[in-house]
Amino acid sequence: MDVNGINRLASSVADAGLKQEASFAVLKKAMKIESESAATLLETIQPVSKVSLPAHLGRNINTTA
Repeated sequence: MDVNGINRLASSVADAGLKQEASFAVLKKAMKIESESAATLLETIQPVSKVSLPAHLGRNINTTA
């Protein structure tokens, strides 16, 4: 084998590994930001208040309409 070929191969493998590590770091950061945004959004949701309806509402269904 050619020594220069081996050197180029080793260099490209190292570059690929470095690029993959950088991609994973960016992905982890994006996932962290997304989870923080989702948590903030869930905290801002107002609780639903129950409306008291009269007792006669909601017991019958009009099936002829």
